[in-house]
Amino acid sequence: MTFTHDIVIVGAGGAGLMAALYAREGGADVAVVSKLHPLRSHTGAAQGGIGAALGNEEEDSWLWHAFDTVKGSDYLGDQDAIETMCKDAPRTIRELEHYGVPFSRNKAGKISQRRFGGHTRGFGEAPVRRACHAADRTGHTILHTLYDQCTSKNVRFYDEYQVLDLLMNEDGTCSGVVSYEILTGEVHTFHAKIVCFATGGYGRAFKTTSNAHAGTGDGMSIALRAGIPLEDMEFVQFHPTGLYRLGILITEGARGEGGILRNSDGERFMERYAPTVKDLAPRDLVSQCIYKEIREGRGINGKDYVHLDMTHVGTEVLEKKLPEITTFSRTYLGVDPVKQPIPISPTCHYAMGGIPTNADGQVERAERGTTVPGLYAIGECACVSVHGANRLGTNSLLDLVVFGRRAGIHMAESIQQDKKKAPLPDNPEKKTREMLDEVLSRTGGESCVSVRSALQESMMKNVSVFRNEETLTEALSDLRELRKRARTVTVRDKGKRFNTELLDAVEISFMVDYAEAIAAGAQHRKESRGAHSREDYVDRDDDNWLKHNLFHSDGEGNFEFTYKQVKLGRFEPKLRVY
Repeated sequence: MTFTHDIVIVGAGGAGLMAALYAREGGADVAVVSKLHPLRSHTGAAQGGIGAALGNEEEDSWLWHAFDTVKGSDYLGDQDAIETMCKDAPRTIRELEHYGVPFSRNKAGKISQRRFGGHTRGFGEAPVRRACHAADRTGHTILHTLYDQCTSKNVRFYDEYQVLDLLMNEDGTCSGVVSYEILTGEVHTFHAKIVCFATGGYGRAFKTTSNAHAGTGDGMSIALRAGIPLEDMEFVQFHPTGLYRLGILITEGARGEGGILRNSDGERFMERYAPTVKDLAPRDLVSQCIYKEIREGRGINGKDYVHLDMTHVGTEVLEKKLPEITTFSRTYLGVDPVKQPIPISPTCHYAMGGIPTNADGQVERAERGTTVPGLYAIGECACVSVHGANRLGTNSLLDLVVFGRRAGIHMAESIQQDKKKAPLPDNPEKKTREMLDEVLSRTGGESCVSVRSALQESMMKNVSVFRNEETLTEALSDLRELRKRARTVTVRDKGKRFNTELLDAVEISFMVDYAEAIAAGAQHRKESRGAHSREDYVDRDDDNWLKHNLFHSDGEGNFEFTYKQVKLGRFEPKLRVY
């Protein structure tokens, strides 16, 4: 079956819903296609806050926010896009409030703001309260509010339709997508003037992650297979505070409310590494410091974790401002944070890289201005790039709503200017149907679980917080073998209805594609910058590597890199010290 709409948005998290809302308000016929029900999207797991220089608790400025974001990115973020985001943040927060987001309030009745890592007052001085929040369920409230707004404005939702192919014409225009309806097992075509990917991140490529099980990076791989490069994939953020062994996130807001990281000696070790901001240093730095403490034998009882100490914070703060992390700690570890420190270790959390775009969400093939007609990308699957080599906490939700809104407006305006759709390719579903039939026809191969586990183990071992030439070479060797193994994965379920085993087999091939982009990009970039920490190239090298990597692949393990210059501005690259 073929469905026809002006705009098809793939993914129903915060970015996709924000874009859908604004495109619909702009008069477009909008469809949202999602492999999950929208309220199961991973935006709902974002806890601690969304950044904006409202100044509700103390003096603040969008310029300070922009500086912190540029510095946090280790100067790899594009400063024009960063200024756009930080200037627009206060307006965006007020708009979300008017839409119905129930932000927490301070005693004056204004939106409450808390401290977060890397956010400072006046160009790197003391920490500033900039994170607007709804207790520690900020993403949850934003997601629900945007979904309510979209349904009230008659956005069309196709829930549990998994997109498997991007339809590109020979002239380079995008004309739609092909999806698999999970309920029936039927393949459908979506024909649209504009397609927008909002498909999220790829945390499931790593063994320990805060990401949902659906975070398999499909959109990035589908774009790569359609001839779109991936930008800066080597920059993978490990959040410093995941519940030990589980990876479940403990929000940075816990440290913003006074939580302290301690090693086996009870020492507040971040005072040695970041004497000004201490535990509120950016995430890449804190994660690296935790691993250094563990390597040097100061993990708790000699094990591979440290403590997040909240015992001095008080019951009221934990129960009212941080109820979710308090419940998680009690439920999953049997630890009461009111009385006991929480065992934590870094967990794979966020993709700074992704599909290259401009500030309006238009996908770019190479240098700025080389946009792909009819194709947009927003959210974590996209790379604007406002996060550069390391994302500041609270800027993920901000990225979703600021650039989701801009893309929605831009798409609606484009539709009004030209309602004509690019023609579909001949037999648009052929490739997808052949792929699914081939997977279902396999016999005697191994299970998807074994291949996926091997991939996650290799990525966690070789391409996590610290990397070097030896580990990255091993990872790429593993991935070559895993590409072969992925093509033999056998599905026992040959049925059509809710055949999630079949989709797992498809997803593992996607995972190999972008895992290769991560590992190859990390090997190619011979410096340490932000979340990319090379033990054999320990310094940042602006002379040779102040540029974006663009990864191109043929899907057969052959790849190459081209480059895009970083957009500098008022903040010149300097040594990054906290």
